[in-house]
Amino acid sequence: MTTPAVNWPAEILAQGAFYWDFSLWPRLGGLTDAEFYWEPAPGAWTVRRLPDGRHAPDNEVPEPDPPPVTTIAWRLGHIVVDVLETRINWYFGDRTLSRDTVDWPSSADEAKQRLRMAFHTWGEYMQELGEEDFAAPVGGSESTQWEDLPLVVLVLHLQRELIHHGAEVSLLRDLYRARD
Repeated sequence: MTTPAVNWPAEILAQGAFYWDFSLWPRLGGLTDAEFYWEPAPGAWTVRRLPDGRHAPDNEVPEPDPPPVTTIAWRLGHIVVDVLETRINWYFGDRTLSRDTVDWPSSADEAKQRLRMAFHTWGEYMQELGEEDFAAPVGGSESTQWEDLPLVVLVLHLQRELIHHGAEVSLLRDLYRARD
């Protein structure tokens, strides 16, 4: 008996789409700005307006150990900007976006709109790639930890980031709803 060939890129994208359709996107329904900016613990990292009018995340280099608790604004912004928009720009755009120059989402509605657009745009680009593209080295579009690895390893990492941080956002929503 011959084992049927598996289209790994299609399977990876299907898993991401399933998570989006049945877990993450439904959990973001009704998200308010109050909830978006709610600080679940003292010293929580969030997104703040800068003097130049942009919004940016609280951040320290090196990151404290343990890292601070974050707001939904920080987590969704991380998914939107760091995980998706910057990668889309660096792989398929003009490579001008960076965490230091992009304006992070400043409201729940903006974060959801940008997340939806970035998630679907990333998926569209991934669908255009073939198995040989997924097997090719990442190259200089990423930090040195990724450059020699096949693209599929980075795609799996980004999918894990989406699932991991999406689950954190869902938990923060549960805690917000259950607060005193």
